Amino acid sequence: MTTQNLLVELFVEELPPKVLQKLGDAFAGVLLEQLKAQGLATAASVVTAYASPRRLAAHITAVVAQAADKAVQQKLMPVAVGLDASGNATPALLKKLQALGASAEAVPQLKRLPDGKAEALFYDSVVTGASLQQGLQKALDEAIAKLPIPKVMSYQLETDCELPGWSSVNFVRPAHSLVALHGAKVVNVKALGLTAGCSTQGHRFEAKVSPVVFAHADDYASQLAKDGAVIASFVERRAEIARQLQAAAAKVGGGVTAIDDAALLDEVTALVERPNVLVCEFETQFLDVPQECLILTMKANQKYFPLLDASGKLTHQFLVVSNISPDDASAVIGGNERVVRPRLADAKFFFDQDRKKTLASRVEGLGKVVYHNKLGTQGERTQRVRAIAKGIAQWLPQAKDASFVQAVDTAAHLAKTDLLTDMVGEFPELQGIMGGYYARHDGLGDAVAHAIEDHYKPRFAGDTLPRNEVGLVVALADKLETLVGMFGIGNVPTGDKDPFALRRHALGVVRMLSDAHVSLDLSALLAQAVPVFGDKIADPQATLAALSSFIYDRLSGSLREQGYSAQEVEAVLALQPQRLGDVSKRLEAVRAFAALPEAAALAAANKRIGNILKKAGEVQALVKSELLQEAAEQALYAQMQGIAPQADALFDAGDYTASLQTLAALRGAVDAFFDGVMVNAEDVNLRNNRLGLLKTLHIAMNRVADLSCLAA
Repeated sequence: MTTQNLLVELFVEELPPKVLQKLGDAFAGVLLEQLKAQGLATAASVVTAYASPRRLAAHITAVVAQAADKAVQQKLMPVAVGLDASGNATPALLKKLQALGASAEAVPQLKRLPDGKAEALFYDSVVTGASLQQGLQKALDEAIAKLPIPKVMSYQLETDCELPGWSSVNFVRPAHSLVALHGAKVVNVKALGLTAGCSTQGHRFEAKVSPVVFAHADDYASQLAKDGAVIASFVERRAEIARQLQAAAAKVGGGVTAIDDAALLDEVTALVERPNVLVCEFETQFLDVPQECLILTMKANQKYFPLLDASGKLTHQFLVVSNISPDDASAVIGGNERVVRPRLADAKFFFDQDRKKTLASRVEGLGKVVYHNKLGTQGERTQRVRAIAKGIAQWLPQAKDASFVQAVDTAAHLAKTDLLTDMVGEFPELQGIMGGYYARHDGLGDAVAHAIEDHYKPRFAGDTLPRNEVGLVVALADKLETLVGMFGIGNVPTGDKDPFALRRHALGVVRMLSDAHVSLDLSALLAQAVPVFGDKIADPQATLAALSSFIYDRLSGSLREQGYSAQEVEAVLALQPQRLGDVSKRLEAVRAFAALPEAAALAAANKRIGNILKKAGEVQALVKSELLQEAAEQALYAQMQGIAPQADALFDAGDYTASLQTLAALRGAVDAFFDGVMVNAEDVNLRNNRLGLLKTLHIAMNRVADLSCLAA
């Protein structure tokens, strides 16, 4: 059966830029999926998605004009229902056949096949394959219905009838034309009140011809670029912008580079049809404003690419991605420079005004800002963070230095005050960052300034940790206050809903305790954070239990993402180690132990011991050597007397790998014990002594991890 390539394009008004690529991929993907399901496209068919600001399109290879006919076998009804005692068709059977378009003449051709305990009648027929017009119509309707549209709008089309009227259409943006070409032939399909043709519109200002007419489906991208001045492919347009940005920066010279921002590049790609990168500049006096403010306003408000020098410092030049390419670009450049100037002036004004008040003078104002109706104001929250931070600081070796404790308290006291500044009011993304700048201006020193700036870190996966110990303590206190407070009032994440970013906060706590190797017990940290809430937390014990489980769940997921197996993670976290900085060492020890030839037998024995002890109830780890009667239990006890203290010493020294490997020497004695000793002896004293021996062994084997989790 001959095939042709298929092209479908929906031409619309400007689409939402932040979801354009997703819309394009979804449109093309569903079209291909639906055509394959109807037998109009094959497994070898390839789809190419196109998405520009004003169009969604898909090019699909190897599409047939008519799907092949299919043999279909349909179950009708049980034989006892369809045929009477004489073997003639019952009215029920005739009615069923009629519904399928068959007559009574088809009765002799019906098949009697087993169906469970009885027999049923089956009807064999051939279903005519769908035509491309039918199949594409269904596929197009499905593709439009399944588009991940953030918000639908309603608009009206004039109806095609003698009497004037309007029909309402719901879509992401008003649609103006539809193209559907199978090779060189137009496929007669409709969508959104439009009938398919072979023409579309090119660039608003720079198209060479209007409309752009396609002679063949394969001409789409090349002809649209040539006659319509549009790069239809999102991927190609993005690559072209990246190339031009790099070339423009190189032309400026001096080692400058355009800021690296994938999200901004995606958004700009969705805003232009044929990019033209231009170099612009602003007055150097604005460089006195923190560069984060200038960069943010240029990126967020104007979609510009700031230029950074070799040291990462902002320059007074920036790049604009224009959608037009005039012979003389001076007007475009001048227009963009005029537009950015008031934005930068606003940033400078905010910065100058904010510095007229100290951070300390803003603390009182936090008492007027509601944090949460059940947890009070930002002022109350600040006092809780201060109390938690002081408690953490007292546990650290640096607590001997009074200046360290004072710096922690000052940073915690002032960390939220920049929320009341004009700059953060305009750009909430700068909270913390502006606090750091204003702290330096107030003469508070780098330790406090860095801590205020860093106390939101890590803000996301892969983000850096606070750069000093003061910042680490304040960041930890801030996240603990949020977690304990929200869990305490029942605001727990459910499904994919996490409005207070508690999962991110929990991972931040995990990373600070793990990666920064802060030697603090997790349970102690959580416990000392609860009293600062007073009576706001109704059930402190339930809160601590739920929050502890939540944090270990986040840790478990993080470790699996790092490449550790589910068994390894379960073995270590089953013990809920309190020093999270030790977890990676324990995991490496478990991995090394699992590779030993003795590991499988010892893990199985450990699981067996656990089950025995669980059934026995309360067992003391106490062994009376004089009650050891069997040679196997005497040998195990004797060997443990030498190996267990050695393993414990290595564990206490932090050498978890060596500790577990030392225990591997017990394998033979453990096997012999279970082969030759009856644990549940009739004599109560013997039974308790043997259980005590197993309890002692169980404790020794499971200090690093629960080895039973490694059992098959």
